Amino acid sequence: MKELLMFQSEITDALEHYVYRLLDPRNGETFYVGMGSGNRVFDHVQEDNPLDDPLSCKHDRIREIENCGFEVQHIIHRHGMDRRTALEVEAALIEAYPGLTNLMPGHGSSLRGTAHVKEIDARYASEEAVIEDKIIEITINASALERSVYSATRAAWVVKLSNAQKVDYAVAVNRGIVVEVFSISEWLPATKSNFPDVLVQDIPGRFGFVGNVAPSHIRQKYLRRRMPQRSRGAANPIRYFNV
Repeated sequence: MKELLMFQSEITDALEHYVYRLLDPRNGETFYVGMGSGNRVFDHVQEDNPLDDPLSCKHDRIREIENCGFEVQHIIHRHGMDRRTALEVEAALIEAYPGLTNLMPGHGSSLRGTAHVKEIDARYASEEAVIEDKIIEITINASALERSVYSATRAAWVVKLSNAQKVDYAVAVNRGIVVEVFSISEWLPATKSNFPDVLVQDIPGRFGFVGNVAPSHIRQKYLRRRMPQRSRGAANPIRYFNV
């Protein structure tokens, strides 16, 4: 029986909100960064049948460590913070450790995260896009751009299908700037057979689109433009306009 890991209540009271790292003892590598309170730091290793997103590699890494006879190392990186401060520290650490198994970038990373000075200049000097068409905005992170922009943008997303089927174009957005525009032909369930270049397994409840680079007159309206600012704290990579 797996031994449960737990802080006493007086310790969790003192910790308040904190940022933690999970380390692989076989090589000392940080493979996950998180934020929480109470005993959140221990939750990942105590889930016997995790139901996480199939795209996540976090639990695969944990099982590999345990199957080799080791235990995940838990590091409290910074504590005694309010939630808002902890979110900012978490985001900074996620950017500082490449190759993490985190599915999502840190809080505010799309707009305030690590960037070259030229990116900063482009982000704030670019004109804001005037949204005249029915579009879906899809935020993609820098690691996704290691593939083609089309592959990074097309799947696999939690979308409201009735809204998604109304849009004509998808704009791929990285750090608030439109990096490409696609015409959408159809939306399909996120299965390996529908998206063999993107997915290694089916992902129930998610969808992707089939399409092409948008016509030049559409691209000219949006490419390299700055998207309207999101509400502070918004984490959903999907936004709809004019639907």
